[in-house]
Amino acid sequence: MLSWGRFRRSAPGLASSGRALLYRSGVGLAYLGTVRADGGPRVHPVSPLLVEDGLYTLLTVSPKLEDLLRDDRFALHTFPLHDGEEAFYLTGRARFPRDQALRRSVAAAFLAERGMSGPPPGFGQHVLVELHVETCVLSRAGEQVTWAAADPHRHEVGRHRETRHRETRYREYTSNSHSE
Repeated sequence: MLSWGRFRRSAPGLASSGRALLYRSGVGLAYLGTVRADGGPRVHPVSPLLVEDGLYTLLTVSPKLEDLLRDDRFALHTFPLHDGEEAFYLTGRARFPRDQALRRSVAAAFLAERGMSGPPPGFGQHVLVELHVETCVLSRAGEQVTWAAADPHRHEVGRHRETRHRETRYREYTSNSHSE
């Protein structure tokens, strides 16, 4: 599993194309797929942000956040546009950085991308999520380029312990208020 910065250094062409497709409408937009408690898929639009060598999103306390806290696997897919067949898709695992300076930096990037002078109501309650890359697919005009991290299954060991830790973090996020 790689941070966006490490992925970018490992596969610069793919990362550059992926960035362009994530931001092709001027702001980061993509669909985030998570795994529901019953094992089914859940897909919602999100605003990915590429900041300080990381791929982040800010999520409200919601079913998709609950999904990631319970099972950190995700899929991210760029929004389709009428004028092309290009798409960028990646899978990986979510992390939940607690660094407040990083959160401020990501929040500032979100506001700047949208030309907002201040945060919208409830913005301080959003949870910072970092998306680490395991695999990606770049699709252009029917051709696909696929990439995978060197050892995509190394994080399976100790899964039950990690799940209990995520449940504890979820209780922390839902019981504490988050401020800027």
